[in-house]
Amino acid sequence: MFKRRYIVLFSFLGLFTLYLLIHYAVLMINGDPPSAPRTRVSLPERGSILDRNGRFFALSIRFADVSVWRPSIPRAGNPQNQPCIKIISEELSDILEMTPEEIHSRINSSESNFLYLKRQIDDGTARRLSSLIREKNIRGVMVQPIVGRIYPERNFASQVVGFVGDRNEGIEFAFNNVLSGVDNNGIGSQVVLTIDAYVQYILQQIAAQTMEETQAEAVMFVAMDPRTGDILGSASLPDFDPNNFRASDANSRMNRPVIWAFEPGSTFKIYTLAAFLDAGIISSDTAFYCNGVYNPIRGAPITCLVNHGRVTAREIIIRSCNVGAAYASENISSAAFHQRLSDFGFGSRTGAGSPGETAGYFVPVANWSERSKPTIAFGQEIAVSAYQMLQATSAIANDGVLVPPRIVSGIMSADGRTVTEWEVGPRKRILSAETARAMRAYMAATALPGAMGRHAGLQDLSIGVKTGTAQIIDPATRRYSDTDFIASCIALLPAENPSLVLYLAIVKPRGHIFGAQIAAPAIRDAAEALIGYFGIPRGRNPLITHPSSINIPAGRLPVLDTHVPDYTGLSKRILLPLLLRDDIIVEINGDGWVRRQHPAAGAPVTAGMTIVFELD
Repeated sequence: MFKRRYIVLFSFLGLFTLYLLIHYAVLMINGDPPSAPRTRVSLPERGSILDRNGRFFALSIRFADVSVWRPSIPRAGNPQNQPCIKIISEELSDILEMTPEEIHSRINSSESNFLYLKRQIDDGTARRLSSLIREKNIRGVMVQPIVGRIYPERNFASQVVGFVGDRNEGIEFAFNNVLSGVDNNGIGSQVVLTIDAYVQYILQQIAAQTMEETQAEAVMFVAMDPRTGDILGSASLPDFDPNNFRASDANSRMNRPVIWAFEPGSTFKIYTLAAFLDAGIISSDTAFYCNGVYNPIRGAPITCLVNHGRVTAREIIIRSCNVGAAYASENISSAAFHQRLSDFGFGSRTGAGSPGETAGYFVPVANWSERSKPTIAFGQEIAVSAYQMLQATSAIANDGVLVPPRIVSGIMSADGRTVTEWEVGPRKRILSAETARAMRAYMAATALPGAMGRHAGLQDLSIGVKTGTAQIIDPATRRYSDTDFIASCIALLPAENPSLVLYLAIVKPRGHIFGAQIAAPAIRDAAEALIGYFGIPRGRNPLITHPSSINIPAGRLPVLDTHVPDYTGLSKRILLPLLLRDDIIVEINGDGWVRRQHPAAGAPVTAGMTIVFELD
């Protein structure tokens, strides 16, 4: 009985296999079945990644591959009177920008029946070719749509943006469900970053120059608006081009400001001294004596480069006195000190939005040694990230209110009609306004002639700075290296009412190693470049207020149906959904708002037409 069942089963499988062989043999002889799609199919498109002004950092572009299945090409003189290889070559020549001879040779010389005639033709060419195939009833030639991911700004913020490939990294990874449409029925939304492309350009240019001049292993340069927490620029060198990510290595793809924890050195004193002042355990008049050495109960002594003599909180910041900071720490309990620094966000992730963020290194008080408190007071025995430094400095800038940083400002729907703001952690007061203002005054004095941060000073604008130099622990010996350092500088501008925080860290410079020597000048250069861009008033060049105003409509994207609407005055961001349309070609030239369009408003809409926008 079982034998009979097996005979029936195998007989059925044999007949089914024979049917498939006959079916596909007929297809190979007669060509594609009439119902088979031979040109376009609907492909899901991944949402774009934009900077805060609508500039593309990542977008999907429609391409197409042109392929040939030779058995489907009819022979000359066939009953259907369809074109042979020679005629096909002549018909496709102009559209594919190939000579008839080249097309003919490629088809005839292929060792396989299937071949690609041309790869990644643009969407407009694909449309024209598809129309020609239909009109001429060309068989054996197929247009296969594909969607490619491109990164127009190349290396700019490449570690932030990431890439799509064998795996995803950066924002492409963190917001994959949003961009791919997993959470929205396959319709990808767009991610709008807080990054400003111009700020990013300035930071990367200065970081590259600094890296070359100091022969450093790496450089981090970040900028934030402390009022909103928006990360305006985030440079990490070395970097890479996500369009060719396979040529990169792990070192160039490392988003250091987010994932790398390091000892900050003397820049950390602005937080520890603020904690001491705000806790009331010292006042602005409390003085300590620095003879160049502080001897803890146990452990190695803490030293300064020079004997500073009598120092108050102000002098500890201005002259970067390690010994004074160590003595000040004796007045606060370890538990209270730990809590104060935790309030600044150290030891916790900021939640800015980039994947792989480090929480840093800040051990519980139970694991502290007798030397921990005075050592942490001047920026050792604690590891931080660059984003944590920006977050902590926001409390100094905002009269004591800490604002968490964010790298994503919102999620915009594919049609551009809705934007959901990206929320970060809550703002919270961690210092009194008086303490924050005092610290800003100390930092402003640090940038004056003769002070430690004088090389960051500006002649006609107050800037608050703090420089630092920290030794790096040798992973082999677990001791501080005598040759490897991190030079850094943090800045607030303008010092009285900050709207910009800059932080630069130079990893393992060669030659000069002190932050005051090599980091402060780079901060000054960046400040000079960005002051005018952000319209920050200067002493010699006050802002000019015009009596007239320009009204820029917020606007929505007009419906493009039978006639071309008037797009004048609309922003680039509002126009972006037009790029996702399948029936038209859109060219957007420039940044800003639409000043000219072609064709003009009222022109009839035709399939495959091109609409050009000129923005300024």
